[in-house]
Amino acid sequence: MAKNKAENKAEKVKKQGGGGHLYDASSITVLEGLEPVRKRPGMYIGTTGLDGLHHLITEVFDNSRDEAMGGFANDIEVALLPGNRVRVVDNGRGIPVDMHKQTKVSALETIMTTLHSGAKFGGEGYKISGGLHGVGASVVNALSVWMEVVVHKDGGVYRQEYARGDAKAKVKKIDGSKKHGTIVTFEPDPKIFPEIAFNGDKVAAHMREQAYLVKGLRISVIDARAFAQPIDIADVFYIRELELDVPSQSFYFEGGLISLVQFYNENQKPVHKHIFSVEKAGDGVEEVAVALQYTDDISARIVAFANNISNPEGGTHITGFKTALTRTLNTYARKAGTVKENDDNFTGDDVLEGLTAVVSVKLREIQFEGQTKTKLGSVEAQGAVATVFGESFAAFLEEHPEDARAIVNKVILALRARKAAKAAKDSVLRKGALEGMTLPGKLADCETKSAEEAELFIVEGDSAGGSGKQGRDRRTQAILPLKGKILNVERARLDKILGFAEIKALVIALGTGISDSFDVAKLRYHKIIIATDADVDGAHIRTLLLTLFFRYFRALIDGGYIYIAQPPLYKIKKGKEFFYAFSDEEKTKVLGKDAEKIEEIETGEEETAEKKAQKISVQRYKGLGEMNPEELWETTMDPARRTLKKVSVEDAQEADKTFDTLMGEDVPARKAFIQANAKKATLDI
Repeated sequence: MAKNKAENKAEKVKKQGGGGHLYDASSITVLEGLEPVRKRPGMYIGTTGLDGLHHLITEVFDNSRDEAMGGFANDIEVALLPGNRVRVVDNGRGIPVDMHKQTKVSALETIMTTLHSGAKFGGEGYKISGGLHGVGASVVNALSVWMEVVVHKDGGVYRQEYARGDAKAKVKKIDGSKKHGTIVTFEPDPKIFPEIAFNGDKVAAHMREQAYLVKGLRISVIDARAFAQPIDIADVFYIRELELDVPSQSFYFEGGLISLVQFYNENQKPVHKHIFSVEKAGDGVEEVAVALQYTDDISARIVAFANNISNPEGGTHITGFKTALTRTLNTYARKAGTVKENDDNFTGDDVLEGLTAVVSVKLREIQFEGQTKTKLGSVEAQGAVATVFGESFAAFLEEHPEDARAIVNKVILALRARKAAKAAKDSVLRKGALEGMTLPGKLADCETKSAEEAELFIVEGDSAGGSGKQGRDRRTQAILPLKGKILNVERARLDKILGFAEIKALVIALGTGISDSFDVAKLRYHKIIIATDADVDGAHIRTLLLTLFFRYFRALIDGGYIYIAQPPLYKIKKGKEFFYAFSDEEKTKVLGKDAEKIEEIETGEEETAEKKAQKISVQRYKGLGEMNPEELWETTMDPARRTLKKVSVEDAQEADKTFDTLMGEDVPARKAFIQANAKKATLDI
């Protein structure tokens, strides 16, 4: 009898993909219940805003991705469905559905309704996983008004429904099946999330990134939210089987991290031919993988992952990488004689300029700082990355002398630029100190000394500056007019930037300093409002200013200090009344039935129409300078009536890529981007 049981177990192991361990209820360890999640969702998903909403998809996807990392799955589909529902499917082993000894219910129900339960705490259920805490599926369940899990496993199809974390009924076998895998569908709870609006582009970008990181994994993303007809998916494994006429993308990459670096650098000019890469086990770390390439850019892009979880705040693996990078380049440059005995060493900032790098580690026992896993805390990763990367990169430099020479020359250029920039920056700061922090002469400052209530309007030209100075609230509002277009800082170094008078005036006016002397606590205005004209030149100036803030004052965007003013396009006079319209649609709405008469007057088709509409006039503003001070105040500057749009950067890498395209040197890429995105260009309020 015992022999038969052993043989049966061995057969099940074989069917589930090997690994020498049966993935069933005995694999699942239970630590605690679900109650805390709905009370404090921020502790588990970071925020109940849009970032937290998207994190729900990440948590469910990570479980499927872990199956792929373990070699049990190779095809994952993520679908956005009507009714704010999301469906994630994988062809892995399928969540266990047999009875769990500790909880006395199905293992599936245990996983979905109990916090800290899963196959990732011990044994060999998963060798490497991102979902360390075992909270992903249960947290999503707790924060969903409805959830359904369908499991194809051991020849059957099993189903269970949930509502806000509780099972609505027991797991039920509903059919037979030759497939294997898990289908999770959920609908976020509007009581938890004030806004439920999934961003299809954001979801696709994350899935593309994951496809680079797991070789041989196909990830499909389908956006079926706008599909007009009801979607019957009851008996469908993958939505793509229905061949719906909806947006869809599929990602599959064999090149791994090298392909990811190439993707990040597609609009950049590399300074060396070969992309460096290494993939090797380290001390206490299952795998250290690094790929890098230098470009002629002046900013750095370092993307970090731990067990394929994105770590935007870096962590111990990035510390080890930066340490080894600086040490290795200094050692090579001195050994090659490029840097002489009395020359300064390269600093960390020097070796990062123009660098695009992806650093990925895989660990059995992994420690993140917080459930959202934005920063890696595992100590062993630092030494492992420093050793594996340092040794491999040193060998790469020796084996590729032309690449090594180009990299070192790039770093030497960065060192010289850093010294020149420091001199320019010190000159600006010293000038301010010697003059008793005298503010720029063109700045009309406000009276208040409280940064919290002070506002700085950056306006285009002296004409708008004059109207702004006369129309403002002198107590709280300052005006800084800029003459012409400022320097495009995308490709300029700091010494050249600070040599540009308009930018120098802005830096002094802000009071924060710049570069390594930047201190947000010294910001003199907590609202910095870009107020440019509603024409092509105004849009160009606004983009140049946003590029400056993004590159050198990123903390001001992150802190919510940067705004864009929304001046009206039209002034409409009807009899003794007048109205302001901020768009063509609003103008039509204000005019109402008189819109046709105005159109006839403008085209000169009928003289009678002009007589009918003689008490109606429409003035089109071409710029802020055309407004008198009173008009500018009541439409654009008065806090009680104005409309401001706050500038935010939701995805730093995507924004970085967009700025590269818009402000870089690749004209065809910029033209293609503008043509593709012109009609959907908007800013979040």
